[in-house]
Amino acid sequence: MDDGFLMHGGADAQGVAAWDFSTNANACGPCPEAVQALQAADRRHYPDPAYTDLRALLGAWHGVAPQQVLIAASASELIQRITQYAWRSGLRQVVLPQYSYGDYARAAQAWGLEAVGAASADLAALHWACQPSSPLGRMDAALECWPQQVWPAASLRVIDCAYVPLRLDGRGLPQVRSLAQAWQLWTPNKALGLTGVRAAYAIAPPGQAPALAALGQLAPSWPLGADGVALLTAWVQPSVQQWVADCRAVLADWKAQQIALCQDLGWEVLPGSLANYFCARLPVADVTAALQNLRCQGVKLRDCASFGLPGCVRLGVLAPPAQQALRQAWLAV
Repeated sequence: MDDGFLMHGGADAQGVAAWDFSTNANACGPCPEAVQALQAADRRHYPDPAYTDLRALLGAWHGVAPQQVLIAASASELIQRITQYAWRSGLRQVVLPQYSYGDYARAAQAWGLEAVGAASADLAALHWACQPSSPLGRMDAALECWPQQVWPAASLRVIDCAYVPLRLDGRGLPQVRSLAQAWQLWTPNKALGLTGVRAAYAIAPPGQAPALAALGQLAPSWPLGADGVALLTAWVQPSVQQWVADCRAVLADWKAQQIALCQDLGWEVLPGSLANYFCARLPVADVTAALQNLRCQGVKLRDCASFGLPGCVRLGVLAPPAQQALRQAWLAV
């Protein structure tokens, strides 16, 4: 696999950039209540290996039985585990969005699944969708088709919900919940501005007890430590959900300013983003060199080549001081 699929936003060999646009974490964060929960976490003891209380909390928030909640170490860990389960279930193909997070394809290659295009919607395969999509932040086209399709019984369809809480119009959650026959993969650390805490979970459709048991057998013991349990417990508190909702209005304002800045710099902003990030095409021949120069000035952007969009960058929305740093660094380059 090309090393490009291992690329990710955030810290690199040079540490954390002073102005890091490469990650989609909520720039209003970290969430104060979640930080308090982490500080109070009991790290002296193992968590309950069955995560009984946590699964009950998550199930209640999603309106499902606790038995439908599958705990995971991270989204990337569960992507690997779901792909392994798909292969063990006899599926040999994976349907990927046109542009998507590289871990879907990386896991498929590791387990020998053939990657095919989104046009193969009626195929008995592992199907991935992301709401909103990454890196473009748009409504995933597959989710517009899934409700009208007759799914082959062997199909496994998963919605990556990493950015549902950061859809700035607040409409992501109802749309995801309407697709009751798809699996949902949730990673709240981005919405809470705490990406350094690895914790995730999946919501299974009704009637998936055999699949849940198999996926549970594929998991390591204690996929979550005390920090992960504290993060997910905080996530479902009404006050934390209100904090996230309040952040969306702030992020929408910052996003409008940031788009205007990029356009003023002569960048081509790709339209349609619903989330706290967007993509732009840089007016340079050598994007890699430009990004390296920016990184030397403390500004980091996400190269979109590994997503299948060479010449473009993805920018998480940051506060106005970071935007001014971006302007100054670009003009210096």
